[in-house]
Amino acid sequence: MQSLKNFLYTIADDNLILGHRNSEWTGLGPMLEEDIAFSSMAQDKVGLAYQLYQLLHTDMGEGHPDKVAFARTETEFKCCQLVEYPIGEYDFSLVRHFLFDHAMYELFSMLTTSAYPALAQLAVKVRGELKYHVLHADTWMKKLGNGSEESKARMQSALNYAYPLALGIFEPLEGEQELVQYGYFEGMAVLQERWLASIMPVLETAGLKLPVNAEATFGGRKGYHTEYLAPLLKEMTEVFAIDPEAEW
Repeated sequence: MQSLKNFLYTIADDNLILGHRNSEWTGLGPMLEEDIAFSSMAQDKVGLAYQLYQLLHTDMGEGHPDKVAFARTETEFKCCQLVEYPIGEYDFSLVRHFLFDHAMYELFSMLTTSAYPALAQLAVKVRGELKYHVLHADTWMKKLGNGSEESKARMQSALNYAYPLALGIFEPLEGEQELVQYGYFEGMAVLQERWLASIMPVLETAGLKLPVNAEATFGGRKGYHTEYLAPLLKEMTEVFAIDPEAEW
């Protein structure tokens, strides 16, 4: 089913690209514990992407995970634009982490009852990992939102910037109605509603507010990307490109 393939690619591509982005903090974190935490969560994201690419390979006849991760062109990727942006300052990376991982936690909680058994089984496993990602993000949002005037201002500014991009996570999918009809997924509108319900209490505790009248940044699901994705893919695939047929 093409709609299911597209759905799996969107989730996998989101996690692969953000996993690679967040790995750029390795050795640069503001403290050793954070350096380790961000690196570990980045590794989880890449691992999740691999498992989804593996489902596409074994169940749907798509290419080997290495090939689909490293040999596709920019326009073939279905990631949302949020994940493509450079890591910036730590405030932006933390806010992106908070918005994205809450969405992933709600998504995989939803997918535990998917009519696609292999995806439901993966969701049960992944939800446990994502619980800790969300806990980490929530802790820092509250700590910095209730910190100094500067930390609060920086977190609010980062939220204002990242929120419209984060709405792109919920861009309607091609064939989405078919996914809903067959019980594979409940739909992006339902996911967005649950996401908002999960992030709002944290933001209120942190004294942060969502920007008013934010317009969603769509396009990524259809292959329209920022200027940041192509250079990232070039860097990410440079070793693979030397010899795509090599066995490691």
